[in-house]
Amino acid sequence: MNNLNTLTTSELSDLITNRDISSEELVRATLDSIQSNDSKLNSFITVNEKNSIEQAKKIDKEMKNNSVEKTFLTGIPILLKDNISTKNIRTTAASKILENYIPPYDSFVTKKIIESGGIVIGKGNLDEFAMGSSNETSYFGEVKNPWDLTRVPGGSSGGPAAAVSAGLVSCSLGSDTGGSIRQPAALCGVTGMKPTYGLVSRYGLIAFGSSLDQIGPIART
Repeated sequence: MNNLNTLTTSELSDLITNRDISSEELVRATLDSIQSNDSKLNSFITVNEKNSIEQAKKIDKEMKNNSVEKTFLTGIPILLKDNISTKNIRTTAASKILENYIPPYDSFVTKKIIESGGIVIGKGNLDEFAMGSSNETSYFGEVKNPWDLTRVPGGSSGGPAAAVSAGLVSCSLGSDTGGSIRQPAALCGVTGMKPTYGLVSRYGLIAFGSSLDQIGPIART
């Protein structure tokens, strides 16, 4: 069960659709993997444990009653870079200044994930305010590369990339201004994409360079 997140998001989605696993089983396996492995990686700043389990139980009940339309993301745990606003979940941008900041609103992408039945499992570590390319400038400590703990994972989306690479989650969201998704994805051996500017709303993203910032996915394939 602890190896579930070494599968792709597509494979996990199929397992949930076919009722081979429940969302709660997947979330609990993900939380176990984070607890067992992230102390050496430091890819998470915040783990959304209680709420994630509650959301998974709700989704499983709705699917059992056929009261929800299954989507690709239904029941899937997703890690969000910690410069993406999440209502009632701490959002720090890896800075001491925002150490205890809890947003009163969700970003556009957070809303889309929740509407699609995705589960925000936690917030990923990054270079402070996304200003860096090695993930060594976070107030919460540097992130390690899962392939070699003596090396950097790249940045600034080092936490989301490292977590996917290590199999803690199957997918995550990062932000990219000048390479901050693509470079850590490359260094961690996973896939990352910076969408065309304007394709995805930046609403709720803590800005670095507003004319270049974009939110995009990091996944196993």
